[in-house]
Amino acid sequence: MKRCLQTSSCQCADPFVEDQKELMIKLSKPKLAFCPIGKFVFSHEDAMRQKEALLQNLKQWDVDFVDLETVLPDGMVRDKAHVDPVVKFFKAQKVDALFIPHCNFGTEDAAALIAKKLGVPVLLWGPRDEAPLADGTRLRDSLCGLFPTSKVLGKLGVPFTYLPNSSVDDPEFAQGVDRFLRAAHAANVLRKGCRIGVIGQRIDFFWSTIINESELLEKFNVEILPLDMVLFIDAVKQRAAAGYAEEISTLRAGSVIEEMSDEALANVLGVRDEALALAEKHQLDAMACQSFMSLPESIGAWAVFADSLIGDHLPFVLESDVCGAISTLMLQRASYATETAFLADVTARHPDDENGVLLWHCGAPLSMKHPDETVRLDKHWILPGPLSGMTHFRMKDGPITCARFDGEHGQYELAVGEGTSCDGPYTQNNYVWMHVADWPRWERTLIEGPFLHHIGMTYGHCGAALKEAVKYIPGLKLQDMD
Repeated sequence: MKRCLQTSSCQCADPFVEDQKELMIKLSKPKLAFCPIGKFVFSHEDAMRQKEALLQNLKQWDVDFVDLETVLPDGMVRDKAHVDPVVKFFKAQKVDALFIPHCNFGTEDAAALIAKKLGVPVLLWGPRDEAPLADGTRLRDSLCGLFPTSKVLGKLGVPFTYLPNSSVDDPEFAQGVDRFLRAAHAANVLRKGCRIGVIGQRIDFFWSTIINESELLEKFNVEILPLDMVLFIDAVKQRAAAGYAEEISTLRAGSVIEEMSDEALANVLGVRDEALALAEKHQLDAMACQSFMSLPESIGAWAVFADSLIGDHLPFVLESDVCGAISTLMLQRASYATETAFLADVTARHPDDENGVLLWHCGAPLSMKHPDETVRLDKHWILPGPLSGMTHFRMKDGPITCARFDGEHGQYELAVGEGTSCDGPYTQNNYVWMHVADWPRWERTLIEGPFLHHIGMTYGHCGAALKEAVKYIPGLKLQDMD
């Protein structure tokens, strides 16, 4: 497939990237179990009206969900006897989350037992009750019914998300459902598990990226797949030998490339294609790479432009940082993969803004490039040498969510915070200056916690979803930098 780089002189997106992003979006939505709860008291007809309104909302919001219309006579749980057939059905559907709206009151034992037996994130909500009828009777007491169900959920040790009592048309309700689904999806990275491919060994002097691989597997179902660097380099060179002449020509026409031969560029493109092939072959969720020095010395170039290209397909991080790969994957899931994620360095405080900081590194996904920028490939300004291929471009503006997953001594934490891009001085490589509400709080959190200078970032507001996700991940503690 012909590829075209997204640069200032060529504004079309990479077709392969766009195809992959569509695939990620399709695969990136959790399946919701829609389990409306009724009661033998109050108006069953009104409860059914509430249920139908909710069904219409879920369809309108394009939520991937399954309901109980073929399982129960009226598609609504109203008795403890409904628990087992409902659980059996939802498990067969492999649901990721459970929504138990209380449509007229609530059947607390049935609702809580279904939640307990499914063992997935739970959303609890009920429609706001209208005024009593003229004769003083009421069609429902949804709010009243939510209290005992929440109590029983607590008795059974079931974590849940509560959305305040509201109407089905309330914008806050729609936002709350969306936030819950994103939280459930991000939580699944460490609940259901993920597979991280690691190319090469850990960089010997980067002690900060030492991990307990066995503990990650036991606690969070994180499977780490070692990928041999020698075999990887051999495969890259075989791909490069087949030629990338057309793509290299397009690349040179639309970018600024300093001191890189066609052979070196072909090797970099071979890195991209071999990494993507391995990701597909092994069904990887994210990848980490040793980055230096075996790979660049063997292919005659820094390979970080390949990282930029890979990053628009799946999270790909430098410097053997497995916890960084997990961080970026959680960010990607929380955004439904509508935005890519990048592992940046928390680098320097803003020279003029007391709450500003520089997010910087190399190999940022091309979709993060500022529209006024042109991709430039050049030498490494920190590690002088003959090799070219480092990526240089300012990243785009907008709201930013940051997250870092990490741990020490068996205790794991997720630091989460939001900011927004701000003006700042020029620097090399890939960078964006970010303003936050309270930088000293961020700094203390990252310095005093089990973290390092690497932090995952994505554009958009998904911090609230990540913070909510933590309650569904046993053994994980939240550090709220906001």
